[in-house]
Amino acid sequence: MLIGEVARRSGVSARMLRHYESLGLVRPTGRTGAGYREYSSEDIRRIFHIESLRSLGLSLREVGRALDDPGFTPSELVDDLISRTRERIARETELLTRLHRIDAAEPAGWEDVLQTVALLQALRSESAGKRQRAALSSVEEVPVPVEALVEAALSETDPNVAGALRWALAQAGGSALAPLADGLGSPAAEVRKRAVQSIAEIPGDEATALLRDALKSPDIVVRRYAALALGTRGVADAVPTLIDMIVAEANDVDAADALGTLASRPAPADRIAAALIDHLAHSTTDPPARRRLTQALADIPGTTASRALADLSQDEDHVVALTATYILRMRDEQ
Repeated sequence: MLIGEVARRSGVSARMLRHYESLGLVRPTGRTGAGYREYSSEDIRRIFHIESLRSLGLSLREVGRALDDPGFTPSELVDDLISRTRERIARETELLTRLHRIDAAEPAGWEDVLQTVALLQALRSESAGKRQRAALSSVEEVPVPVEALVEAALSETDPNVAGALRWALAQAGGSALAPLADGLGSPAAEVRKRAVQSIAEIPGDEATALLRDALKSPDIVVRRYAALALGTRGVADAVPTLIDMIVAEANDVDAADALGTLASRPAPADRIAAALIDHLAHSTTDPPARRRLTQALADIPGTTASRALADLSQDEDHVVALTATYILRMRDEQ
């Protein structure tokens, strides 16, 4: 079969077939009387083998080795191809993500595109100062797509930069909640923690609803951050978690403050006082926890809390009794 017919049937151009010949990959078995290349069925089969291997991403040099080296084993090369393909996909996915974010910023001209790119690069800088400045400027200068801010916030380890990013997300408001909600389901504990911290700083009913859902999270850290935020928002569902935090001495001062905020109205105040009293009476509550629970009653107004403090002033735990007595004296002076 002559080269033109081989090219037509195989889909490999005559020019490429000559290139294969120059590299020694495939040589036509014979020549016609006029000197034209003539390919045998075995030559054509080799051409298809070459094309099949090239479709896997092998270089022509690797193709030649695969076909001609008797000791060649494909496993190592295939593993290398898998690794190279993953790296290429990662690079292309990153590029696609960057393009989507630039498009989401709705640039009016190339100057806007360049400024957006600069901010996106700054958010990934090794310099914490640059990342912080980028987070702060993302609101007032060139808007950065909220997905980029969320990605940065969920991966940030520097506390100052993290604070700036949470502030920027709070300015973005509800548009940041969907990607942050995805962060709550991350397999990484630190990402879940950063997600709930960011949601806690976003005002509005939608954020509050997400925090309510977070109270049911299997991650105790997420539940605790959600409870602290809900307490300041006046959501009574947070009370059991806040009391558990006091017992466990986990951000117990903040938890007591949140209970005090919730107890600003009479009905919640009595329910909170009753819950604290119940924990104080529990036989498994250790002495340090009872002392913290007694201190928490200081910020709970109402007769239920006052009666409990009066009883506690006679408690067999001397520290609890002194604490309750001091709180009652302070109440009398107000």
